[in-house]
Amino acid sequence: MPKFFVCFCFFHLISLYAQRKHKKWNQPIKRRHPGLRHLLWNLLLPGNTNCLVCSDDGRYLCLGHSGGLSVWCASSLNRVAGWLQDRLEMTSIQMTSMSKTTYLLGTVDDMGVARVFGHHSDSIHLLCVTNIMEDINKRSICLSFELFEGGNYGAASLSCGGAVWLEIYQFPSAAWLKELDNAQNPNSSEWSPVTVMIQIRPPKIPTEKALSSPPETLQPTDFLMHCLALDIIRSSSHRLEKPPSSADEGKRKKMNESPRHCTWHFLLPCGPGDSKAEFQPGLLVAVAVWWSGSCNLLQYFLKKTPKSSPNVDPMPDVLWPNAKEILCSAVSKCNHYIALGLSDALVCVWDRRSGAPLSLVLMPEANSALFRVQFVDCCPVTDDDFQIFTAEKVHLLILCKSGAIQTVTTGRGTKPSTKQLSKRPKDSKDLPTVTASAQFLQGLSLVMQRSGKLSIQDVINNTTVCFLTPPTTHLITTPHSPIYALNSKQQSLFIRGDQDTSCSVTSEESSQSQLFVFRFAESDIFKQHVVSYPESTRQQQTLSSDTLKETCNLYLQKRAQSVEERNKTLTQTWEQLQENPMKNCSK
Repeated sequence: MPKFFVCFCFFHLISLYAQRKHKKWNQPIKRRHPGLRHLLWNLLLPGNTNCLVCSDDGRYLCLGHSGGLSVWCASSLNRVAGWLQDRLEMTSIQMTSMSKTTYLLGTVDDMGVARVFGHHSDSIHLLCVTNIMEDINKRSICLSFELFEGGNYGAASLSCGGAVWLEIYQFPSAAWLKELDNAQNPNSSEWSPVTVMIQIRPPKIPTEKALSSPPETLQPTDFLMHCLALDIIRSSSHRLEKPPSSADEGKRKKMNESPRHCTWHFLLPCGPGDSKAEFQPGLLVAVAVWWSGSCNLLQYFLKKTPKSSPNVDPMPDVLWPNAKEILCSAVSKCNHYIALGLSDALVCVWDRRSGAPLSLVLMPEANSALFRVQFVDCCPVTDDDFQIFTAEKVHLLILCKSGAIQTVTTGRGTKPSTKQLSKRPKDSKDLPTVTASAQFLQGLSLVMQRSGKLSIQDVINNTTVCFLTPPTTHLITTPHSPIYALNSKQQSLFIRGDQDTSCSVTSEESSQSQLFVFRFAESDIFKQHVVSYPESTRQQQTLSSDTLKETCNLYLQKRAQSVEERNKTLTQTWEQLQENPMKNCSK
């Protein structure tokens, strides 16, 4: 009996051990994502640094702060030049290279004044003020300002007396380069003037006249006015539905005349539709604009305004119609595609080369409005435009107002697919505030949350690559609107951090804002993702066809060259259908 009891206990213990092992092996493995810590953070930033930008060649950083702006070397983090003025607070800054040694800076201060500077020979020169305040009662406020790559163009959204409009500027780059070479005094005021190429305001169409004829009998110009009139009526009725039916007429009129904000994108030459514009290869050809509450994306070619009618509001040259109201937009780096986030959780991707929609996707988050849309990776650089035109895949990152992040993969002739990168967060601190595409990291995006967490997400494979962690004594400044810049050439992230109030401050210097630098190229985590593009990628990726006839001839030529491969693919497909006829019929 004792011997039997011992054997029974022995086998029972073995069975329990095997069950525990089996349970342990079948439990999901908790993966820990690798982290990338800061590699340099000993740069003390100027007081109240509000904005930060990196030059497109990766050589310099430009900081906007209290009292002006300053330029720093991105490698050594030494201060190179500065421009100071009392009682001035810079809130926005742009930077682009005009030549190997000269850079153009665009700023907006807290009073809504937009300025253009030139950085040359370790000096900063004030070249122009776009909205000079001549009469305080008619002062125009700059809402946003943007420079085009290369410093030849700029755009500013202005507001005055309840009216909002967009101005496109042409900068005298060649003249400024000569004047900067000969400049002796940084405070010189003798600079070549800026040309206003076009002023764009919300379309105003007499709706009764535009809608008097049926659409099928209208000429192209009349049909454009017809579409604009319908859009105006729809947006006006939408705004009038918001107040109660018993609201007074004054409130209705005030709401109907409320300013409409505009969003714009610079466009390079791309396809037959741009043949109407006067352009040179690699230079700006048009601007795409949409107004809040509108369903239409309007495209204006940048051409010289006739002297006979300088004050007449220009009509759009191209209209991209949509069924729903536009909420957000983005343009791919290759300038081939325009992505629009529409109401009712719709995403529309337009192909500028064909002038037709590439894809229309209904997002799974149907009850959440779209907040931001962006392209993830750049178009491939290849000399075969036909291959790009047919087989290219487009990846999008969609941020919803609920905080959920979705990804979209689509292409010509393929069914769009959507994936959920992150669910709607339960805690408001986990809401994403920044989703920025890292162009030097293929398929990866930078995501920041309100709590200050930084992570790199693989959008294509739907995974978290790593987390970026600042030192424990510091926190990321204003996570809801962080001050950061991505350096594509050095493959780095620059971001401002402040001392954690819960930590003891040992000195006055340690309590100042500091600059954290994350260098991705020096980490083994990102080696498989790092990519580099040629210097003039944007110019190489634009089609060289100037007319519709040349574009059609190029398309037919490529079709003729690929006829054998297409016939082979068609034969293989037909053989597969014949091998499984019943299976295909049942489907």
